[in-house]
Amino acid sequence: MKRWLAGAAIASLSWLGIAVMAAGAEETLQDDGNDEVSRIDLRNLQHALEQVREGRAIFRHDTFGDEVFWGDTLRLHTAIAGSASGGVGAGLSPKAALALGLKVDVDALPESLRNDLQRGRVNLEAPATTLALLKLNAVVGVRGFFDDTGQRLRSVGITCALCHSTVDNSFGPSIGRRLDGWAARDLNVGAIIALSPNVQPFVDLLRIVDPSIDAATVRTVLRSWGPGKFDAELLMDGKAFRPDGKSAATLIPPAFGLAGVNLHTWTGWGSVTHWNGFVANLEMQGQGTFFDPRLNDALKFPIAAQAGFGDVRRTPDLVTEKLAPLHLYQLALPAPRPPRGSFDAAAAKRGAEVFAGNGDCARCHVPPLYTEPGWNMHTPDEIGIDSFQADRSPDEHYRTAPLKGLWTHGKGGYYHDGRFATLEAVVDHYDRHFTLGLSAAEKRDLVQYLKSL
Repeated sequence: MKRWLAGAAIASLSWLGIAVMAAGAEETLQDDGNDEVSRIDLRNLQHALEQVREGRAIFRHDTFGDEVFWGDTLRLHTAIAGSASGGVGAGLSPKAALALGLKVDVDALPESLRNDLQRGRVNLEAPATTLALLKLNAVVGVRGFFDDTGQRLRSVGITCALCHSTVDNSFGPSIGRRLDGWAARDLNVGAIIALSPNVQPFVDLLRIVDPSIDAATVRTVLRSWGPGKFDAELLMDGKAFRPDGKSAATLIPPAFGLAGVNLHTWTGWGSVTHWNGFVANLEMQGQGTFFDPRLNDALKFPIAAQAGFGDVRRTPDLVTEKLAPLHLYQLALPAPRPPRGSFDAAAAKRGAEVFAGNGDCARCHVPPLYTEPGWNMHTPDEIGIDSFQADRSPDEHYRTAPLKGLWTHGKGGYYHDGRFATLEAVVDHYDRHFTLGLSAAEKRDLVQYLKSL
């Protein structure tokens, strides 16, 4: 029995390169580096693998019960279905859904449907086709819930993958294999929410700070975000726009390359697990438990304080038990390497010297994390920008963003709000702010190095 259990554990951990020793297999196992692996180690490795697998399923498919909000309350599913399928309005066709930045997981499609898509036999103008994709669980980040007949869409929920996954376009534009952890920079979250027939919950919360708010105003605010942006603080402080009149929404950050990184968000609200709990309960509107007494500050967070967001307790709790495997899966997601030919290798090699030398970039973006080990936060003055977004966070600082995989999320610009359209603009900003005196050649090489990470 012991031998069988050992064999089963080894089979499930083959991806780690572990093999049974020729002798003494019941006592020790040996990896490719000739290090002995005890049964305790094997159990730990097995547990880690199981947690990563569970976390992947949660990340991709778990709504934490948020369909109660998005479907039952906002009635978003009725706008998706359209009047022809028991909903309201024209419905959401696949063509319109893809235009909003939604993606399709090709691995969820049966071969017959793939063939029909390739031959142009699928009506991408029909909302009924969107319903068919939802039945297959093929729309990345969106879960459809159907009645007992399987014909009528009765509710809809969202998952972590909505904002933090995309596809590789291997089948076609916006259709391909999942790329978990990538920032959904095509996704127009606000415009999708604005489709909801009922936005009264947003109206009610925003009226805490402005009694004149109505549904039309809410939809205007949501549509102001644009692709790749989301305003996580809107329902905390009610600040929909910056002082310059632009949207207060920030770019969706990637969720890969976080192993070893202290904080997850642009303004460092908390650890990865803190932000997962915050988003699952307060943004996705899942059914769980969340505690952060900083949200009781009525001056900084008037909406959150009055709504009791600092201490949320829902029964049953559909969130808390999932935070650990979700965390482990996210930490297991590596930053993707840039495609071959996407940068000048010789220039990048020279740029690495600028990064560590005259550019002084490595002082904060410490390799190989490319952020500071420890408390990786800075005041607005330290990095030479305004304090608006930092002031919306508890600690009023900006995080040193990790740089690995930077090439994947340049769409929409750089920094938390996309204020710098290019990496060249970012380098110019720091050159001026820190009086670095970089030459034009050094700047070009530094940009190529950043593209190579």
